[in-house]
Amino acid sequence: MRAAGLISLLAAASPALVAARGTLGFALGNENPDATCKSVADYKKDFDALKDLTTLVRTYSASNCDTAKNIIPAAKAKGFKVVLGVWPDSDESFNQDFDALKAAIPGNEGVVDGITVGSECLYRGDITAQKLLKRINQVKNEFPSITVGTVDSWNKFADGTADPIVQGGVTYFLVNGFAYWQGQEIKNATATYFDDIAQAKARIEQVAGDSASKIKFGNGETGWPTDGGSDYGAAKAGTKLAQTYYKNAVCAMLTWGIDVFYFEAFDETWKPKSIGDNGEEMDETHWGLFTDDRKIKFDTSCPN
Repeated sequence: MRAAGLISLLAAASPALVAARGTLGFALGNENPDATCKSVADYKKDFDALKDLTTLVRTYSASNCDTAKNIIPAAKAKGFKVVLGVWPDSDESFNQDFDALKAAIPGNEGVVDGITVGSECLYRGDITAQKLLKRINQVKNEFPSITVGTVDSWNKFADGTADPIVQGGVTYFLVNGFAYWQGQEIKNATATYFDDIAQAKARIEQVAGDSASKIKFGNGETGWPTDGGSDYGAAKAGTKLAQTYYKNAVCAMLTWGIDVFYFEAFDETWKPKSIGDNGEEMDETHWGLFTDDRKIKFDTSCPN
């Protein structure tokens, strides 16, 4: 289906979406280019670089690198809001992150836009939906004034894997969608992205039934690697292609009222190379909209 058709589908399915433009945010790492943990001062520099584009970021682990402890005062000082993360995959990771939240959030609720329990853990098969629901509810009960939900790949929502979480009353869902990781040429990327997000959103709302109006839905991650990144099948890395994806796909999703967290804010050049699903070595150090020294790579103005 063409991108224009998919946009119309989204608007027709949820008329309220066209009432307001979506909010742009960024996925933000917690390590510096030399792999040291970011301090309060480092996060303040990050926020200074991002402030003309957004005042919203999301993170992944509350305890690793003392993320919650360090990012909250920086956000408070710079007028940002943060979505904090919990890794629920094991008892150890969950307890460490949960304890970090309990230490850092009280008195700072105003800068916490939400908490996500899990980041593609259903996609990886690290935890069952039922166990994830239990851990989401633990966090919800601890922080009743804060929006608590989860993040996962679009297909784990679309195929019903996440249904127990929706049925369990969770109302905050961030859905990840990468046309790049589906090996799509740039000319097909916007349509693929919209199709993915539309499928996930439709399934969540269908399962939620009468409670669908309470759902807070957004795109938790999307992006495209710039120069220096690895190709993935027909998907080619490159700064010009990343700009095309941003302007065609990200801007359109925002226009239709979906919040988007762009992956990612800054290059994470400390990351080692990994092996992709295609069995080939992948360089994932060049996904940032900014370089690791906080220089923006391309124009981010959206078409009218």
